[in-house]
Amino acid sequence: MSVPTPTVSRPAPDGADVAPPSEPPAAKGRREPLPYILIVPSMVALVALFGYPVFLLFRMSFQQLGFGELVRRVTIWTGVDNYTELLGDPEFWQVVGRTVAFTAVCVTLTMTLGTGIGLLLVRLGKKMRIAVSISLVVAWAVPIVTATTLFQWLFDVNYGVVNWVLGTPNHDWFATGISTFGVIVTVIVWQAVPFVAFTVQAGVLSIPEEYYEAARMDGAGPVRAFRTITLPILRSILAVLAFLSTIWDFKVFTQVWAIRQGGPDGATTTLPIYLYDVGIASSRYGLAAAGAVVMVLILAVGMVFYLRHMLKTELDS
Repeated sequence: MSVPTPTVSRPAPDGADVAPPSEPPAAKGRREPLPYILIVPSMVALVALFGYPVFLLFRMSFQQLGFGELVRRVTIWTGVDNYTELLGDPEFWQVVGRTVAFTAVCVTLTMTLGTGIGLLLVRLGKKMRIAVSISLVVAWAVPIVTATTLFQWLFDVNYGVVNWVLGTPNHDWFATGISTFGVIVTVIVWQAVPFVAFTVQAGVLSIPEEYYEAARMDGAGPVRAFRTITLPILRSILAVLAFLSTIWDFKVFTQVWAIRQGGPDGATTTLPIYLYDVGIASSRYGLAAAGAVVMVLILAVGMVFYLRHMLKTELDS
C-alpha cells in the first residue's frame, strides 16, 4: 500500500513575478451568445416600429403624392423634385433658422433653470424640498394642451393675471411674433424643467460625501468644490439631458399650434408647423415627407457634432 506524498506549496520569494493563471485557449476570444439572443426581440421591435415607417417616409419623399393619388392608390415617381422644390424655397430656410433659434433658447433656459433648481433641492430643508418637489411634479404632470390653455389665460389681453401683476392692462402678448414666442418658450420650459431638476438632484446625491470632505480639508470653497467635483461628475448627465432636450424642443408641435397655429402671420411657424401646413393642409404629402427627411438629417448632423464634442471632452478630462 503506497502512502501519498504530501505536497507543500512554498511562497514565492520577494521580488519574484507571480504569473496569473492562464485561461484555457478555448475561453479566450469566446463570446457568450446569450446577450445577443436577449437583444433580438427589442431589435425586431425597433425595426418594425421605427425602421419600416422611416423607409416608407423616405420612399414617399420621391413621389408626387396628393390626396387624389392617395385615394386612387396611384404612384407617381418624381425623383428629387420634392427636395429641389423644398430646398429652393426661401420660406423653408427662414423656418429652419427660426426653429434652430427657438430650440437653442428653450434648451438653454431649460438646462440653466433645471440645473439650478436641481442643485437647490439638495440644499433645501426637508419641508421646503417636499414643497418644491410637489410643485415640480404638478408642472410635469399637467397635460400639454391643459398647460397651453392655462398660459393663454394667464397672458390674456383682457383677463390675464400677468397684465394685472405687471400693471400693463390690455397689453396683447400675442400681437407680435417675439412676444408670442416668449409665451410658447415659457410653456415649454415650465414643463421641461422638472425632468432636468430631478435628474440633476439624483446625480448630485450619488456623489460620495467623502469627496467634498476632502475638498474642504484642502481649503476649497463651495464654488471650487462645484467646479472641480460636482460639475465633472455631472458632465455626462448634463450632456444626455441637453441631447434629449434638443430633440424634444426641435420637434415641438402641440404648444406652437395650440397657441397661435404658427401666427401671427407665420412669425412662430417652426419646422413641424411648416410640414403640417404643407402635408396636411395643402395635401402635398410627398413634399412634406421630403421636409421630414431633411428635418431628421438636420437634427442628426447637429447631434453627431454634439456627440463628437462630448466624447472629446470626456477623453480630455
